[in-house]
Amino acid sequence: MTREYTHSKLNEEVYSIAGYYIPQKEVRLKYNNRDVLYVVGLGVIESSCCGVGGCRYALVPGYLINWQNKTNGDGLPVSDMELISDEETRRDITRIIKAEENITQIEFW
Repeated sequence: MTREYTHSKLNEEVYSIAGYYIPQKEVRLKYNNRDVLYVVGLGVIESSCCGVGGCRYALVPGYLINWQNKTNGDGLPVSDMELISDEETRRDITRIIKAEENITQIEFW
């Protein structure tokens, strides 16, 4: 299954009701002769009824099919991605990202 991924501006705060997050870098990870895209960022909760906190995270949109092949209405680049649904592959990629980035919060599309 494929989806479009809209790239965020890096190192800019994106605000939400309870705080904000900052996408810090995009990484193209070579895995089984394919490129896996993941984004590393920082999430901060500063105005929640349950308290404050934060964490580093990695978001994995999937396998890269077409890199920034178009732009959206806001001028942000868009890439075509293939979702990673195989659980063994997800576990292996999670292991690699944890070792490389020292991050435990890893989410796949």
